[in-house]
Amino acid sequence: MSTSVMTQMEDLRMILRRTEEYRAGVLTRAAEHVQEWGSKVKKMKAIYYTLNLCNIDITQKLIVAEIWCPVSDLTLVQSALIKGSEQSGSSVTPVLNRIQTQQTPPTFNRTNTFTEGFQAIIDAYGVGTYQEINPASYTIVTFPFLFAVMFGDCGHGLVMTLFAVWVTSQLTDVVIGGRYIILLMGMFSIYTGLIYNDCFSKSFNIFGSSWCVLSMFHPHGPWQNETLHEYHHLQLNPFVPGVYSGDPYVFGIDPVWNIASNKLSFLNSFKMKMSVILGVSHMLFGVALSLVNFVHFRKFQDIFLQFVPQLIFMLSLFGYLIFLILYKWCITLRSETAPSILLLFINMMLFDYQSEHVLLYRGQVWIHAPLKAVLYSWSLHRCLGTI
Repeated sequence: MSTSVMTQMEDLRMILRRTEEYRAGVLTRAAEHVQEWGSKVKKMKAIYYTLNLCNIDITQKLIVAEIWCPVSDLTLVQSALIKGSEQSGSSVTPVLNRIQTQQTPPTFNRTNTFTEGFQAIIDAYGVGTYQEINPASYTIVTFPFLFAVMFGDCGHGLVMTLFAVWVTSQLTDVVIGGRYIILLMGMFSIYTGLIYNDCFSKSFNIFGSSWCVLSMFHPHGPWQNETLHEYHHLQLNPFVPGVYSGDPYVFGIDPVWNIASNKLSFLNSFKMKMSVILGVSHMLFGVALSLVNFVHFRKFQDIFLQFVPQLIFMLSLFGYLIFLILYKWCITLRSETAPSILLLFINMMLFDYQSEHVLLYRGQVWIHAPLKAVLYSWSLHRCLGTI
C-alpha cells in the first residue's frame, strides 16, 4: 500500500509539473500578443464609442453622423467613407451632405511636425474662438527668443542645438514633439550668448577691448607684474581720462567687464532694461493682434472701449518707460548725476520734483502731467469696473 501511494504521489507530481510547464508556455505565447490584443481592444472600444455618438436610422440599417470637418478635407472624408464601405463589403453607398448651421464651429489649427510643439504651448493656455488669429505662428519666433534673452549662453545653446539635431536625426520618441522648440531655443541662445559675450560663464577676447585698463593702475608708467592682484578691484568708469577710448565694442559686451568689480551692476541693469523693452514690445504686439480680431468680427465698439484704452494706458506707462531707457542710453551722464528711472517713476506718481537729480531732460514735468492724468483715470476706471 505504501508503494502504491508513493507511485500515485509521483504521478501527481509529474502531472502538476507538466501542467505548470504547459501553463508557462501558454502564458509566454500569450505575452507576445498582449500589446497587439490591447491595441485591438482599444480600437474596438473607440469604434463603439464613436458609433454610440451617431443616430440610428428608422430602418435600423443605417447610421447618421453629424461631424465638424474642415472644408478642404471633405474630399478626403468622402474617399475614406467609400474605402471603408468597400472593405466591409457593404452594398450601401455612403452619402456625405454638407449641412448649413448657425452654430459656431470649433477651432481647428492645422499643424505639422515643426509647428505642433508650438501649437501645444498655445493650446495649454487656451484655444481661440473660430477664425481668430492663431498666435502659434508668432510664438515660433518670440518663445525661443525670449528664452534665449534669459538664457544667453552660447556654449549651453550649442549643446542644446546639437542635442535637438541628434533627436531630429534619430527620430526617437524622447521629447519628439518639442525637438524643434529645443532646436530654436538653442540657436537663439547661441546668438544672445554672443551678444552677452558669455560661453560657459567665460568671455571671448577676439577684438581686444575699448578700455585702457592698464592706465587705470599706472597712468604715468608701464604696467608691471606686481599689479596683477589689483585687477579684482577694477571698476570701469568711462569718465576717467585715458581709460575709455570712446569707440563701441565691435560685437556684444566688452570682455573687460568680466574682471570688473561693477560687472553685476552693469550687466543686470542692461539685461533688465532690455527685457523690459522686449516684454513691452511683445505685449503691444498682442494688443495689436486683438485689433485685427475686432476688425474681422466687426466689433467696432470693442475697438474704442477696449483696444484704444489699453493702447493709451500701455503707451503712457510702459511706452514712456521704454522712451526713458532709450533716452538714458543715448545721452552721456555721470553715474553720480544720472537719475534712477525707478525713482523717477515713483516721483512722477507722487508729484515730487524737489529732490536732486530727479529730472532726466528739460520739460519733463510738463510731460508727466498728462501721463499721470491718463494713469489715474485708468485706475479709477478699473476700480469702478471691479465694483
